[in-house]
Amino acid sequence: MNLHWYDWVGLAGTALIVLSYFLLQAGRLHGNRLPYQLMNLLGAAGVLASLWGSFNISVFLLEATWVAISLYGIARTLGGARRGGGVG
Repeated sequence: MNLHWYDWVGLAGTALIVLSYFLLQAGRLHGNRLPYQLMNLLGAAGVLASLWGSFNISVFLLEATWVAISLYGIARTLGGARRGGGVG
């Protein structure tokens, strides 16, 4: 098996998404806090990068939506911090 850079980035992204979900279920992360949201954003971006080698419209739409939702969550979290809600 010959993996290219984008395959490795995609595998790392997948691992990051799965790890963040596991940590959420284990109670180690909170879904409305920045670490979880950043892990999801970076993971989805990694999976998107993996499409450089072999494009798949279904994966592209799923991960692009994942990125958009993660950015929305980050914006809400940071907006709450500015209003006194705290980050982290």
